[in-house]
Amino acid sequence: MTVTNSQPTDPTTTEHDRDLHLIFGTGPAGTTLSEVLLSQNKRVRCINRSGKADLPPGVEVQAGNALDSAAVRELCKDAAVVYHCANVPYPQQVELMPRFGANIIEGAARANAKLIVLDTLYMYGQTHGSPMTEETPYAATTRKGRMRAQLAEGYLAAHKAGTVRVALGRAADFFGPRVLNSALGDRVFPPALAGKPMQLLGNLELPHSYAYIGDVARGLGALAERDEALGRAWLLPVVAPPPTQREMAQRIAEQLGQPVRTQALPKVAIRAFGLVDPFMREFVEMFYQYTEPQIVDSRAFEQALGLEATPLAEALRATVSWYRRRADAAV
Repeated sequence: MTVTNSQPTDPTTTEHDRDLHLIFGTGPAGTTLSEVLLSQNKRVRCINRSGKADLPPGVEVQAGNALDSAAVRELCKDAAVVYHCANVPYPQQVELMPRFGANIIEGAARANAKLIVLDTLYMYGQTHGSPMTEETPYAATTRKGRMRAQLAEGYLAAHKAGTVRVALGRAADFFGPRVLNSALGDRVFPPALAGKPMQLLGNLELPHSYAYIGDVARGLGALAERDEALGRAWLLPVVAPPPTQREMAQRIAEQLGQPVRTQALPKVAIRAFGLVDPFMREFVEMFYQYTEPQIVDSRAFEQALGLEATPLAEALRATVSWYRRRADAAV
């Protein structure tokens, strides 16, 4: 294992004195969370398979395999807070995510660390346009939705049993800097910058909740800070009111200062892509999210923890700026 050590940002505090915040995963959520925690003068270490990542200066990175229970116990042993932001390729989620969860629960429990889990909306299943709240029952019929429901029940059962102190933060579709693999990611912003059609999904006229990645990260950090947030799942802040996909395209056009074109991919197209693309093959069962209103009500979190969503114009400005820099760097 390799570790890159940082120097403490507070000259009166040593690295050893500061509580360790350990993040599994260096995707957009884990990386952005590391940035948020570092700005709060936290000692931050990220874990991924390679031990290499493009992280903010001052964040430690260490190689580790979350599928190896002994390795996870060792990685967690000095942590005050463990954040589970790890993911796996979409086709392997049903098989591997339960193993990740079990190992990380055990590691956090052994360390007597808080466990903060980044979660999805999949367990709710089709809501037929009813807003999702923390009280919405689990009604998933998809493989990935049932798996997420079982995972959530396991985390909360572990908290209730006194095994580990845990809170879950559920996020709607991501967008923002570093977010590529998303319905509002690299099939949207790069084509728009290049004057090509954005590839959107399903019905563009339905309201659809989105979560800015900066708000997701701030939300996870807030859950770790507040003991009263433990023992339950929370819906993290979303853009409100929920825009339609067409409205989001128009707001992106405003940030670009140029018109944009849209292309709506129907379910039949996703099925066709799935013949050669394993991601699309697994995505088909989740396509209902784009054929009915997908509305998240995050007011409970916002009122309890005092965090609201970043204004949409500000969030899109940061997103477009990041994608522009990425495009320029590729030239």
